[in-house]
Amino acid sequence: MSTLLEKHIVELLLERNEKAISLLYEYYGDTLYGVAHKVVRNDELAQDVLQESFVKIWKKSDSYDASKAKLFTWLFRITRNTAIDKLRSVNTKTDKEIQMDVSDVYNIGVDSIRPEFMDVSENLGKIEDKYQIVLEALFFQGMTQQEASDELDIPLGTIKSRLKIGLRELRKIYGTSMVVTFILSLIL
Repeated sequence: MSTLLEKHIVELLLERNEKAISLLYEYYGDTLYGVAHKVVRNDELAQDVLQESFVKIWKKSDSYDASKAKLFTWLFRITRNTAIDKLRSVNTKTDKEIQMDVSDVYNIGVDSIRPEFMDVSENLGKIEDKYQIVLEALFFQGMTQQEASDELDIPLGTIKSRLKIGLRELRKIYGTSMVVTFILSLIL
C-alpha cells in the first residue's frame, strides 16, 4: 500500500470520517481477518473479532501515532489483542459451562437433607458475619473460592482464611467429626 493512501486513511480516521473504515476494510480487511482467524481458528469467531477490531480502531483512532508504528502494525496489534481476548472469553465461558454441568451442588435432593444439619443456619448465625458470608457463599450458594472472591470483592487469600476460621468456629459448635460429615454431605 502506498504511504500516500495510508496517510489519507489516517487523516480520515482523525477527522472521524466514516470513509476511513470503508478504506480500511477494503485494503486491510482480508489480512486482518487472517490474523484473527489464526488466533481463534474459527470462521465465525474470526468475523466477530474483525468487527470488534474495527469498532476499537474507530474509537481509538485518535491514539494512533505514526511516529511509533505504521498503520498496519497498529491495526495488526488491535486485531490480534481482540482475538486473544475473544479466545480467552470463549474458553472461560466453556470452562464455566462444563463446571456447571458436572457440579452436584444444584442436584441435592431430599435424601441429602439430614436432621443433624437442620440447625446449621441457626448455628451459622453464632459465628462472626465475615466468616458466615464466606461459608454461605461457598457451601450454600455453590460458589468456588475464586467466584466468592469476585462476587464478594474480597481477596482470594482472605476468602481462604475466613473459610478456615469459619470452619474452626463451626467445629467448636458441632465437633470435628460432625463438621467433616457436614462438609462432605454438601460436597457429595
